[in-house]
Amino acid sequence: MAARPADPRAALRHTPQSAAGSGGLPEQPRRSATPASAADAADAEHSQPRAPSPEPVRPDPSGPPDRAERRSGQPRPTGQPVAMRRDGDRLRFVGAATRRIARGIDLDEIVMGLCRATVPTFSDAILVYLREPLPVGDERPTGPMVLRLRRADRIPDADDADTDGGILTVPPAPQAELASGSAELCEVRIGGALAEVLRGVRPVFADTTAAQAALPELLGGEPSLPTGQRVILAPLRGRRRVIGAAVFLRRQDRIPFDPDDLLVAGQLATHSALGIDKAVLYGREAYIADELQRTMLPETLPRPTGVRLASRYLPAAETARVGGDWYDAIPLPGSRVALVVGDVMGHSMTSAAIMGQLRTTAQTLAGLDLPPQEVLHHLDEQAQRLGTDRMATCLYAVYDPVSHRITIANAGHPPPVLLHLGGRAEVLRVPPGAPIGVGGVDFEAVELDAPAGATLLLYTDGLVESRLRDVWTGIEQLRERLANTAQLTGPDHPPPLEALCDEVLDMLGPGDRDDDIALLAARFDGIAPSDVAYWFLEPEDSAPSRARRLARSALTRWGLEELTDSVELLVSEVVTNAVRYASRPVTLRLLRTDVLRCEVGDDVPQLPRQRQARATDEGGRGLFLVNRLARRWGATRLSTGKVVWFELAQPGSGPS
Repeated sequence: MAARPADPRAALRHTPQSAAGSGGLPEQPRRSATPASAADAADAEHSQPRAPSPEPVRPDPSGPPDRAERRSGQPRPTGQPVAMRRDGDRLRFVGAATRRIARGIDLDEIVMGLCRATVPTFSDAILVYLREPLPVGDERPTGPMVLRLRRADRIPDADDADTDGGILTVPPAPQAELASGSAELCEVRIGGALAEVLRGVRPVFADTTAAQAALPELLGGEPSLPTGQRVILAPLRGRRRVIGAAVFLRRQDRIPFDPDDLLVAGQLATHSALGIDKAVLYGREAYIADELQRTMLPETLPRPTGVRLASRYLPAAETARVGGDWYDAIPLPGSRVALVVGDVMGHSMTSAAIMGQLRTTAQTLAGLDLPPQEVLHHLDEQAQRLGTDRMATCLYAVYDPVSHRITIANAGHPPPVLLHLGGRAEVLRVPPGAPIGVGGVDFEAVELDAPAGATLLLYTDGLVESRLRDVWTGIEQLRERLANTAQLTGPDHPPPLEALCDEVLDMLGPGDRDDDIALLAARFDGIAPSDVAYWFLEPEDSAPSRARRLARSALTRWGLEELTDSVELLVSEVVTNAVRYASRPVTLRLLRTDVLRCEVGDDVPQLPRQRQARATDEGGRGLFLVNRLARRWGATRLSTGKVVWFELAQPGSGPS
């Protein structure tokens, strides 16, 4: 099949050399102007054409054999169309053509299948017009119907350069349009001849009254049509509406179409239109599912104190499309961070929607500062409320940079891998647990050391499991890959996080993936004990003044005397609000990292809110001062109360 020409309709130009004969599908004429004898004339009438082109046409190998091939047992020459003289030939051709069209998955494959199935077996050239834009499902198109030439195919001709005469004579497209590669557009006029033919659905010959007026409108001019029934205009109708049109053409030296060919063209048009409709619906569903999943994943990762994060997400192969893998990193009070990775079973838009609900639930539960095993328990209850078959695996970990410890709970997920600073990679022994959604099971949490410089890798099973290897083989290969990567940077320098993620994904190799992949890497930097100051304050009137003295001494020890006035003022306001309602000791903690962070905790769950104090009010201005002087501030509810925190930029670290 020839490639799509620059001017699509120029593919139809051909200079006829002889008149058409009868019987079968005649071939391209010989070079002599007339046959030398009656035998030669008969031979010219029934011979099959060759396509003198550098790229010979490859007709559908599944097409029906002609009589000469059946009698002689010799295959017909490559590139020659088949003469269909019997109903059985047409049935075999329609069967082979519809199978070829049905093999297409996307829009372009279906249109190409139609073109390759019909040229040269059924017609010498074909034009396929599709609606622009194509309606999807029950969408009601707005505005006039516009058709765009999607593809034009034909038998290659040695006389391509000849522009005089031929099947259709049309003016060439503008050079600017050809340079941009845009196809020709046709606006279907309401009540026009083309609209009437498309509404009729059935294919028509070009010599009918309706087609004689519709073809010039479709082709954008006044084409010189061949005499006889050599052009078929077939509307393409999907499940609910017309979505385009196909034009089948035969040259002057070929026999014309007959009424049975109208039935063939109608079947080809129907199968193609239904396939296009299905491909458009599938493409829209896959696009929505993919966008739904990507919008539910975090756009950026937070930058919590004492830990650095990196992530990757790879969708599954085109055959599997969207999945339900997700990852998340959630800052918690006390400079801690929750690390989450999960995988909803299945590949569909439903899986992506369930993933979004579980991720939102996990974020809400993390905000309550629940233990990891309690978070998984509530996720399990939520999955059961969503349906009996809503199952997922999940791993939830909480890292504390002050204590250099990590608490992990697992719900049927592959275990994490910890890469130590010296280059040793360790698969952590975490109780496997049951998947979320099973119900009636308990989850167990373990607390492990998280030394500074170590890297924790959380992942979904798509990274380690495939048709060629089981999960534990893949986990062992992952562990070896991490250890080998760490050897490249030496025992005292951990590998960069981004490069480490890329190196891990390289273990997948080429080829399609059966499952999507979520990857979350956390580098533990921790906070040194010398950079932490922690006190308990009794809920009494002297607590604010004591808090000011303790904060001043800590700042002097750290060499941050420039922040003394601001810190004393803000600490005094926050501690005053805490001791006013607290019944248990109030906690005060200062953390020195790239910023100075102050945290005040009490046993009252109500969160403070900033409000505009009136001129006669004696209080209500504490949070207003915190908002004006602090770089950032916030309040987080805990299971035992709340924590109010604020941050100040250290001197010389840039604008606050």
